[in-house]
Amino acid sequence: MTLGEESRNETPSVAWPDVVKFVRQLGHDIRNNLNAVELQSAYLAELAEELELKGEVQRLREMVSEIGTSLQKLSVGLSQTAPTLIPYSAADFVQDLKQKLAKDFPNQNGKINWDVQLKDEKLQIDPQMAQQALVELFANAFQNERNLKSIAAKVYIDPPSQTASPARTSGAAGNGRFVFELHETKTKFELPTENWGREPLRHMSQGHYSLGLHRTREIAEAHGGTFGANYQPATSVLVTKVMLPILREGKSS
Repeated sequence: MTLGEESRNETPSVAWPDVVKFVRQLGHDIRNNLNAVELQSAYLAELAEELELKGEVQRLREMVSEIGTSLQKLSVGLSQTAPTLIPYSAADFVQDLKQKLAKDFPNQNGKINWDVQLKDEKLQIDPQMAQQALVELFANAFQNERNLKSIAAKVYIDPPSQTASPARTSGAAGNGRFVFELHETKTKFELPTENWGREPLRHMSQGHYSLGLHRTREIAEAHGGTFGANYQPATSVLVTKVMLPILREGKSS
């Protein structure tokens, strides 16, 4: 094989920022076309006189809307992570999260067992963006476990003292941090967790592109925090953990 043939057979290496730029532009172009279809279908609905035809046009509009929503979610998953940080009560943040989950997942919300151990700690976060990161973890759990009976969410502060529980500080990135843990029972789990959230587009299925966990990691790290997962074979539990810095007294942006 000649050098020219080798070059032709090589798989092109594309930088991730270029992939993001391409997908977002493609999504933008498709949404423009979908908007045109929506306008045309609205016009057809006005012309239609038969109820059956009106119903079919309405279903067409709903299908177009679903495609547009999916593209919008994809665009959000690839958007730049530039949080606007403000001081925010940790307890209020968790309460906001609970309300968001109740709204977005009314059928699964009752399956969440909360263990919240907070006092008056404050975070330095972008509340909406940080919430997105945690909501994604629940969405991922509910999507992957259709018959999920319960899921445990634990929230606590990893204390600065050396007397902290070894079970809680094991693997922690640092002390004095807000810790969110999601515990999922998984009797069959064979995925490696070393690169959890670092492999976008690695595992794909219909409507899912391995972007959610990647987005959660980017948000956590943009806040100066960490993100990871650990499977515990003895108890068949996958523990996903997000850690965020606590706002030190007297400090704010």
